[in-house]
Amino acid sequence: MLHTLMNSPSYSDFNTLLLMINIEDDILLLQDAVIGAIQGNLIIEKILETNKSIMIWVLEEDLVARGLIKQISTKVNLVNYNGFVKLTEKHQQQILW
Repeated sequence: MLHTLMNSPSYSDFNTLLLMINIEDDILLLQDAVIGAIQGNLIIEKILETNKSIMIWVLEEDLVARGLIKQISTKVNLVNYNGFVKLTEKHQQQILW
């Protein structure tokens, strides 16, 4: 499953997300959700506590647009629009948070 977060993590049902993620899942942060990728953010830590093998992706273009590209955690992976498409191809199911 691809879990796509578009809003700030404080405006998402983050506790339910933590209950639903599985080892095969990916999490993609887009739009305002990219603030969750900032170094030291507890959101990333909570996700990885739940399952260390979960891949957390963040859309590079949204980071650049918000001036956050130099502040992201080393625990997330940058992805461009082509990578975003590949993630949607990899996962037949998607949940928008």
